[in-house]
Amino acid sequence: MKFGVNTFLWTVEFGAKDLPLLPRLKAGGFDGFEVAIFDATRFAAAEIRRGCAENDLECTVCSVIPQGLSIGHEDTGARRKTVSHLKACIAAVADAGARLLAGPLYTPVGWLPGRRRTGDEWARAVDSYRELGPVLAAHGVTLAIEPLNRFETYFLNTAADAARLCDEVAHPAVGVLFDTFHANIEEKDLAAGYRTVARHLRHVHTCENDRGTPGSGHVPWSAVFGALRETGYDGWLTIESFGSRITEIANAAAIWRDLAGSADEIAFEGVKFLRRSWSS
Repeated sequence: MKFGVNTFLWTVEFGAKDLPLLPRLKAGGFDGFEVAIFDATRFAAAEIRRGCAENDLECTVCSVIPQGLSIGHEDTGARRKTVSHLKACIAAVADAGARLLAGPLYTPVGWLPGRRRTGDEWARAVDSYRELGPVLAAHGVTLAIEPLNRFETYFLNTAADAARLCDEVAHPAVGVLFDTFHANIEEKDLAAGYRTVARHLRHVHTCENDRGTPGSGHVPWSAVFGALRETGYDGWLTIESFGSRITEIANAAAIWRDLAGSADEIAFEGVKFLRRSWSS
């Protein structure tokens, strides 16, 4: 098992200025870190690759869909732009030496059209993900699609739907990111949710129910870890929280209070808890 942390705790877009963070992450018990890519042309791929090499760390990458785009958009032009955006991100991820691109990669976070998704949207999304399959394979990158809670998306909310989506896409490089924060809202049983997505599980976000320090809330970690062991998952356990003092992130994630004493507390106390809990 590998332990990571999303750099959203400290910065919006990771770059050369953030490289001094990496030795601290290594010393604090992390095997790697997760950065965001919003625009492939601005992504600090070379700096990230160098930082990984110099600090013996690995990197995963998360992203979102830009406003106005959608993987299942009814407008062919908008859908093509979405696919092109993801293809560019996949290439940039590979340039950074990373092998995983994860997130709610279907519609913009927070876009709620006031209706359920349609069958046509779903079918177009499946076709678009299938188109990405050869690009992912060529670059050695895996796509991990993340279901979000109902307050952040209408398109994909549950473990069952995420598993069905991957069943229909049917490409080995397209799987699921399952996040304890969102699952805590949408699943009847978190551990059962992990069993449901097990055959497609490619990434795990280990988030407390309030996005604070893992172990400080009511996520049933022993049950979640039991399910992961039972299903043979051996990938990343990545802490994803958000710095309350970083305006862009705090606003987007609706963080209106301090989740802990500091960003460092969430990361470094969190990884201690995760390592201890996983070992036991």
